[in-house]
Amino acid sequence: MVKTVSAAEANREFSKLMKLAESGERVIVTSRGEPKVQITRVDDADAEKARRQEAFDRLTEWLHSRPAQNYPKLTRDDFYD
Repeated sequence: MVKTVSAAEANREFSKLMKLAESGERVIVTSRGEPKVQITRVDDADAEKARRQEAFDRLTEWLHSRPAQNYPKLTRDDFYD
């Protein structure tokens, strides 16, 4: 579950929000209605980082397996005017 709070409320109730995050709830802190910060449990953040790295690795592998297309044949002289 996600709880959204303003920056002012987060400042007043930080201990409460920290306990919510420890219990597994995500807390989104907004400033002027725009989401700015997410408070999560540390192991959740580590899992998210690992998930993003895995997705990046898959994308990189896929891109390297694709041939470059639509590039003109260039010679060394083409790089100099």
